Amino acid sequence: MWDAPRLAFVDSSWWSRQFSRMKSALISTFALGIFSCCGNAFANENWPDFRGPTGDGHVESVGVPLHWSETKNIKWKTEIPMLGLSSPIVMDGQVWLTTADVEGHDYYVLCVDAESGKITTNKKLFHVEQPQSMGNGSRDNSYATPSAVAESGRVYVHYGNVGTACLDTKTRKVIWKRDDLKCWHYRGASSSPVLSENLLILTFDGADLQYTVALDKRTGNTVWKTDRSAKWNDEHIDKQMVRDGDWRKAHATPLIVTIDGKPVMCSTGAKAAYAYNPRNGKELWRVDHLAYSASPRPVFHDGHFIIVTGFSRGAEMVSIKAGGRGVVTDTHMNWKISKTFPKYSSPILVDDLVYFAMDDSFLLCLEVKTGKTVWKERVGGKFRACPIYVDGRLYFFSLEGVTTVIKPGRDFKVLATNRLATDAPRDDPRRGPGFMASPAVVGKAMFLRTRHHLYRVESE
Repeated sequence: MWDAPRLAFVDSSWWSRQFSRMKSALISTFALGIFSCCGNAFANENWPDFRGPTGDGHVESVGVPLHWSETKNIKWKTEIPMLGLSSPIVMDGQVWLTTADVEGHDYYVLCVDAESGKITTNKKLFHVEQPQSMGNGSRDNSYATPSAVAESGRVYVHYGNVGTACLDTKTRKVIWKRDDLKCWHYRGASSSPVLSENLLILTFDGADLQYTVALDKRTGNTVWKTDRSAKWNDEHIDKQMVRDGDWRKAHATPLIVTIDGKPVMCSTGAKAAYAYNPRNGKELWRVDHLAYSASPRPVFHDGHFIIVTGFSRGAEMVSIKAGGRGVVTDTHMNWKISKTFPKYSSPILVDDLVYFAMDDSFLLCLEVKTGKTVWKERVGGKFRACPIYVDGRLYFFSLEGVTTVIKPGRDFKVLATNRLATDAPRDDPRRGPGFMASPAVVGKAMFLRTRHHLYRVESE
């Protein structure tokens, strides 16, 4: 089994906070595996998942910059070739990203030296003669949107139906590859892989097939595969494949937590959100809903999952008590809201409040136990990237390249507003917005990926 993490250097206040979180079962099975294999992961030496070491956007760091610009507190800025929207993953001094050509024929993994910003690896992993079309979703997606996941010595990259690969982080050699897991993504793949014990878990919610599959992370062999159990009954809405494609699709990445000593994976799909046993893929319970194209990752607090169901008139943000068997929509619902919730960016919890960014320039704060609005404030911009909580502050990253930093609490207080350039030449096919990828934090440094560049933001 895993070696115990070395934590002797951490102060008493840190221990108090961590024990509180563990009592609330906030630490996921995924996070526990990463902590163990990486040793001092609590010190934030690594950022192995697109939402950080604990999978929830929280990070134990002090000294991350409050202010920056193109000319202030930028240690380096590196142009990223081609186009990808995956979030940076940092492991053992290496930053891992994925990218692809704009037309979706060739798929690459990039390794950037965290200290210098130099691209040390640009390796093509897959080639597709006839890539799937993303339709009118091409501006909000790319052919390299799922983020990597890493542990010491290995990085796992995923491009949806195109393929999945495991690389040795020292030699950069491919350990295994899979290209036989198929579905029609319709508007592109987005769900990122997650690690749980000896498994790499992938989510495929396409227009034709909807399933979750677990691979042996050592070999890439399939361990289990579970089809979504939602009852579609949507043929009456529109016979055209376009409509059916949206109605059955989702983009969300699952969250794995420990409940009563056992791992539970919460995964949001079209028409339903599910709890699975990640060890064998068995469906534990299901919450039915009326929406599709869910993107936000669930969050977990005090025995409840907070889930955003997606788009459509019936879309909601709900709090569901974990547990039960079968369909628990009516029996385990704690609260739900149907008007103000995030459609793309994942929510984040701090103490007894949940915060999130809307796609129409607003930030919101709710009571996590009741769903009651504490405040709603306009900051401008649209949001896709996930927020982070670091050094007692909340950071929100907009499509316009603006980061709004606020003080968490029942009173709204902006601490800083920072802007990075987002423009590219008009003939550049990659031209577009700023932050769609979520940030990474290691030590006092923040790694930010815009549509065209990777930045290391750190106090001078």
